[in-house]
Amino acid sequence: MLKIRDYEFWFVAGSQHLYGEEQLKNVARDAEDIVNKLNNSGNLPYKVVCKGVMTTADGITQFMKDINYNDNVAGVITWMHTFSPAKNWIRGTKLLQKPLLHLATQYLNKIPYNTIDFDYMNLNQSAHGDREYGYINARLGIKNKIVYGFWGDEDVQEEIAHWEDVAVAYNESFHIKVCRFGDTMRNVAVTEGDKIEAQIKLGWTVDYYGVGDLVAEIQEVRAADIEKEYQQLQQDYILTPGKNTLDKFEHSVRIQLKQYLGIKNFLEKGNYTAFCTNFEDLWGLEQLPGLAAQLLMRDGYGFGAEGDWKTAALTRLLKIMAHNDRTVFMEDYTLDLRKGHEAILGAHMLEVDSTIASDKPRVEVHPLDIGDKEAPARLVFTGSEGDAVDVTLVDYRDGFRMISYPVDCHKPEAETPNLPIAKQLWTPKVGLKAGAKAWIQAGGGHHTVLSFRLKEEQIHDLAEMFGISLVEIC
Repeated sequence: MLKIRDYEFWFVAGSQHLYGEEQLKNVARDAEDIVNKLNNSGNLPYKVVCKGVMTTADGITQFMKDINYNDNVAGVITWMHTFSPAKNWIRGTKLLQKPLLHLATQYLNKIPYNTIDFDYMNLNQSAHGDREYGYINARLGIKNKIVYGFWGDEDVQEEIAHWEDVAVAYNESFHIKVCRFGDTMRNVAVTEGDKIEAQIKLGWTVDYYGVGDLVAEIQEVRAADIEKEYQQLQQDYILTPGKNTLDKFEHSVRIQLKQYLGIKNFLEKGNYTAFCTNFEDLWGLEQLPGLAAQLLMRDGYGFGAEGDWKTAALTRLLKIMAHNDRTVFMEDYTLDLRKGHEAILGAHMLEVDSTIASDKPRVEVHPLDIGDKEAPARLVFTGSEGDAVDVTLVDYRDGFRMISYPVDCHKPEAETPNLPIAKQLWTPKVGLKAGAKAWIQAGGGHHTVLSFRLKEEQIHDLAEMFGISLVEIC
């Protein structure tokens, strides 16, 4: 499984010396208590580290510089516990290059009517401080996240958790490397894109290799390693020879396992975390990678078919956000336009990974009427029920555009015995007609990333962090 850095988030409270040293000690105490309880809640995916109280412009500026240059820090959470003059935050905030969350909260969740006095008012001025701080962030044009509410409530902690996942994905995006085996599919428009702009704006490195380079790596895979993977495959999935002879079935499966190991070795040597193939460019390969691609995506790698490097990188990025949970490369395949049944059947020729499977996937071997190669092994399964989000990324001359909509996912209404692939049914929550029309008008592609784990708000936050256009169909 692909690993990422063990990130943390720094937490700081804002105040000033106007209230005296005793009150500043109380601010620090309250901040430490909040952070400890957030970490102990079990609701946050990444650790929060309390960095005390900031009261001066110089201190805040140095603090933001430290965040920028600490690779283990994915972002900062600020809390205006008392009234913190926002001019002190200008220089530091302008220098900050990592995600910022403004936690608009207060230490207590109620007004203590019987005991409230001016000492309490001086100490608890978030309602005042939040607006001062919010003004300067708006004035600076900072695309920060605001989470509002009592820090001890689970829904507030969930918002923080979702933002942490987005912030980590943002940081990791600048480490995504896509390996292109061959070029994009001939005469297809939407899979094209500006690779230099992707590196400037999104941090993605996209490199080309001839398929012959991959073939050479595949030939180095040892038979013993293939056999080990075959034994593991038997434990994880149902091997179904079907109408194939056992020899033909096992040969096809082992070819895919050999490709799996060869591609994985190639990617590891170059520190690549995503890749794409193209059925029009299979020189020297016995089969189009099917099971091989599915297993690599199961391991957390990003993938794009037909040379679609943008979707390969997007798949990897959203898998990071989702902790590789039920987040898969997908394609709009065919439609059900009957009244009351309106839906999209999502699938691909071979390459959808099994993290969304509702049944135990079967390993099957069938001919593929494209690519002019041997019948490839693939995982066959049915998708899941539930809420999900579907996302794509397209390139215009004026920049990248992310397009998304929330969807209702369903299992197909019947089996497809003559279409042995992984498949998932879904309907845009705004309705098939309205959703698909808006998607087409926005220029959305047919390759997408479908996630049961991620929320629409997280996709919005991600686009905001990158400063790219987002069309939300909801």
